[in-house]
Amino acid sequence: MAMWLAIFGAVLLFAIAGAAYIVCGFHRFSLIKKLGEKHRFLAWAVSAVTAASVCGAWAIVNVWSAAVVMIHLFIIWLLCDIIAAIVHKLRGKKPERYIAGAAALIITAAYLGAGWYFTHHIYITEYKLTTDKNVGDGLRIALIADSHLGITLDGEEFAEQMERISALEPDIVAVAGDFVDDESKKADMERACQALGGINSTYGVYFVYGNHDKGYYSEDYRDFSFDDLDSCLKENGVVVLSDESITVGDNIYVIGRRDKYEESTGSGRAAMDELISGLDSSRYTIVLDHQPNDYAAEAEAGADLVLSGHTHGGPLIPAGQIGLLMGANDRVYGHERRSSTDFIVTSGISGWAIPFKTGTVSEIVVVDIVDE
Repeated sequence: MAMWLAIFGAVLLFAIAGAAYIVCGFHRFSLIKKLGEKHRFLAWAVSAVTAASVCGAWAIVNVWSAAVVMIHLFIIWLLCDIIAAIVHKLRGKKPERYIAGAAALIITAAYLGAGWYFTHHIYITEYKLTTDKNVGDGLRIALIADSHLGITLDGEEFAEQMERISALEPDIVAVAGDFVDDESKKADMERACQALGGINSTYGVYFVYGNHDKGYYSEDYRDFSFDDLDSCLKENGVVVLSDESITVGDNIYVIGRRDKYEESTGSGRAAMDELISGLDSSRYTIVLDHQPNDYAAEAEAGADLVLSGHTHGGPLIPAGQIGLLMGANDRVYGHERRSSTDFIVTSGISGWAIPFKTGTVSEIVVVDIVDE
């Protein structure tokens, strides 16, 4: 938690520095420069108000969205100025109009507009895996994670996506944590739980909690408690697993792990070898683990498939790469195989705090498992 607070603090400081550069950039436009010839202070005030308006409009969403817009505009504007300076030097003259500034505004709007679309438009991503274990005529798993209800999906919008999952005819539905957030509302939570319970699947819906589900703030910060959430899920037939395993059908185990965040709260969680000990190794074993950062232990224990979320697929370039360099996760997105274990990390069905995805898309994952 402290690490992420430090990162967010650095982002805000960077955004403030960028804001100063952007104010100077607006001051270079012809109309404001002309105003500055007679009213210097007023010209700077207009530049500052214009920059603040760009930021303030996104602050309506939240402060992090405003920071993201400001940082992207700053970086793109700086790059446009550098390219323009090189072009001007090669041509030997400067243009009469400040084209670089206009280009920066257009490029930023297009880039973040695409990021907004990729967050709010939910794709279906398919994987096909093989196994030497008996999974009958095949096993289809639908995986979602990181809905963070209220960020881009309210309860009804979430329910619409669950109808899409029903149409995929899954055998198992896996929910890999961060279902709600501190800002989520009880009405949305209840509608989303109802929607999970209404999915048509062969063996039901299996759920593990993520680091945001209990909430980082006080118990009364949102209008429902963690106990309310837990009860609502179970009342709607969702199987909540917390360091537990359950037999599904004749040949499958589903193991749900407590989130790694529990270790920092003193609650702890069971080691992977403890959870799998005593289970029939001839059966196909699916592990739900919100954070993808215990791959070595999960592969050594002999799990067949590990499903995770948490990373949001590295939503903003280069956030995912930074996370890997810091050792926060074993993987940011997609599929990999270690020994005999398949690992899949989803980018999530929504976003957290920032409603932009420039490094990935929002998705529902479908995993088809067949005999070799």
